[in-house]
Amino acid sequence: MSDHATHNAHDDGHHEHAHDGVEDIHVTLKGYATGFCAAALLTILPFWLVMSGAFSKTGPADAFILLLAAIQIIVHMVYFLHLNSKSQGGWNMLALVFTIVLVVITLSGSIWIMYHLNQNMMPSMMRDVHNLP
Repeated sequence: MSDHATHNAHDDGHHEHAHDGVEDIHVTLKGYATGFCAAALLTILPFWLVMSGAFSKTGPADAFILLLAAIQIIVHMVYFLHLNSKSQGGWNMLALVFTIVLVVITLSGSIWIMYHLNQNMMPSMMRDVHNLP
């Protein structure tokens, strides 16, 4: 085998290895501007809703603000962190799904525990204050 053929075989292998798991991320000013405008709108809108008193009840307002917050998280991940199902061979998306599952389990478990502590302990303890240690 000649040096030229060996050199080309080495270059081809090195070239493939150098780009394993690296995706071409097309970053443009338009993409960042779109992300910034969406994030700004998703920040200003809930602030305006609360300050103007657009909702008469806090339940629907809270749910709508949480929905806008979740949308804003997605905007940040797509436009600024460039996360998608193809980045790093899908491992980033798998890590994100795992993190979301852990956060949901932790938050729902904490809320459930606090609710049951409040329901089961507080009323009976407060009725008979003289028997507290």
